[in-house]
Amino acid sequence: MILATDVQYIDGKGFAAGVLFENWDSCSPVGEFISEIVTDEVYIPGQFYKRELPCILKLLNEHALSPDVIIIDGYVFLDGVTRPGLGKYLYDALDGKISIVGVAKKAFAGIGSEFSVLRAKSENPLYITVIGYSLNSAKENVLNMCGEHRIPSLLKRADQLCRETADKLHRSAPETRS
Repeated sequence: MILATDVQYIDGKGFAAGVLFENWDSCSPVGEFISEIVTDEVYIPGQFYKRELPCILKLLNEHALSPDVIIIDGYVFLDGVTRPGLGKYLYDALDGKISIVGVAKKAFAGIGSEFSVLRAKSENPLYITVIGYSLNSAKENVLNMCGEHRIPSLLKRADQLCRETADKLHRSAPETRS
């Protein structure tokens, strides 16, 4: 099983979404999961993991998820090889028992072209980094994932799921009047 994850923040809360599917070429999930966590961590470039890691760990623990591979929206290694990113910290937090594939939409300074793939007709690459998994296999698998656009359908679904949940909370929150 493969779990695609993403996290969205609003009003001091993080919403981690997980979309679980059977194979790299699956077009439909077998499960969708959401976890909420109160957070005061701010985004710091290069330290993305401090904000995202607790959210993803809560998602895994709260829903007793133990996939073979976790796909994160971000980097395993910021330079592709040695500089740890969210995926490396997640891998370490899971004691190296689950392979991590990072799929990032933007280039991080120092990432080489050997980590990029072009999907569909997009001229903008995705950047693939890994730990506990073959880079070439991950690139090939991401290229062949379901969907006709740059972002594979099930990765897009993880993004939509956490955004929808955060938006519902924001819309249902009582307004404060001064």
